[in-house]
Amino acid sequence: WRIRRRGFPLCHHAGESAMKLTCDRGALVESLSLVNTVIAARTPKPVLRCIKLTATTDGSGLLLAATDLEAAVQITCSRVEVQESGEALIPAEKFVQIARESLDSTLSLEIDQDVAYVRAADSYFKIFGSAVQDFPPCPALDGEPDFQLRAGELAKLVTQTLFATARESSRYAINGVLLERNGKKLSMVATDGRRLALAKGQCKPAGRGGGASRCSAIVPTKALNVALRVFQDPEQTVHTRMVDNQILFVSDHAFVGSRLVEGSFPPYQDVIPRDADRKATLSTEILASAVRRAALLTNEESRCVRMAFGAEGLKITSQAPEMGEAEIDVELCEYSGDPVEVGFNPQFITDALRVADAETITLELKGPNKPGTLRAGTKFLCVVMPVNLQ
Repeated sequence: WRIRRRGFPLCHHAGESAMKLTCDRGALVESLSLVNTVIAARTPKPVLRCIKLTATTDGSGLLLAATDLEAAVQITCSRVEVQESGEALIPAEKFVQIARESLDSTLSLEIDQDVAYVRAADSYFKIFGSAVQDFPPCPALDGEPDFQLRAGELAKLVTQTLFATARESSRYAINGVLLERNGKKLSMVATDGRRLALAKGQCKPAGRGGGASRCSAIVPTKALNVALRVFQDPEQTVHTRMVDNQILFVSDHAFVGSRLVEGSFPPYQDVIPRDADRKATLSTEILASAVRRAALLTNEESRCVRMAFGAEGLKITSQAPEMGEAEIDVELCEYSGDPVEVGFNPQFITDALRVADAETITLELKGPNKPGTLRAGTKFLCVVMPVNLQ
């Protein structure tokens, strides 16, 4: 297994622009939808609004690729019969729309002089494409992967951290997710300055020597969102390589590559409280329901729910001017420590509970003005800053 110097992995290069093939419409639509996720909606470069098609007669299928210069994706569509090999660059928006709206089970595609002819039983479309040589070069990486993991494990780590990333922050380092590998241990961390999510998992060394035993990088959220969609089979193996300022995720039939986020990620270990003296264990589902219901009577000005913990249980309250107030009692599985009342943004709590993937969670607290730590076993935690109750 190697990442080639030129082109995407598994990519073939045809010498002529001519192409002729017949493909399953459903499989084509699925592949087009995946590569379309990296295409920028607005860009001054028309070539970046195109999908590159590469077809050969050796039975490897049709390769579809797209990039926005920051992220790149390639998908292999196998349910294709290629009559003539070739390459083409076709505007993504119209090609996707035509494929989706067709009623036929198969579509035929023919390329001649940068013009695409799409035919179905009752329709015919002529689409003006672009010169294939104008397509941006693919990531120029070479070498063995650093490590590999199941797509299901990757999806879990991404899902449990992606929600906590910053949006439109000037601190670019927290616009992505920190990926850290130490031997067989893999972790992802995300923060927006008001909450922090940490997820831990396992990986396997790959290649000769398994690559570097320690490595870390900040991966853009867009690349991780694309990876979630592309690697949908939880049992498939995803090979990962980080080198220079790029990261690659590669499976047998798909490729996702991206530039890494520059900058230094905050020292997140310093943010995780170590001295909590109050701990509450309760049902994840019951707490999530209670917080959602309490959040119904909050507004933008009073975006806060009060959580009063004690030996007798948990009482969640909320109120908003001109709307009303709510009070919900929640039974605790276990509680230790003195009573305490803390205010939290309900969205932050429900976001963490939604991805906790555990029947019960533990909420660790120190005081009214101290952050709370929500833990689900030893593999996931979320630190949430409190809201001033005054």
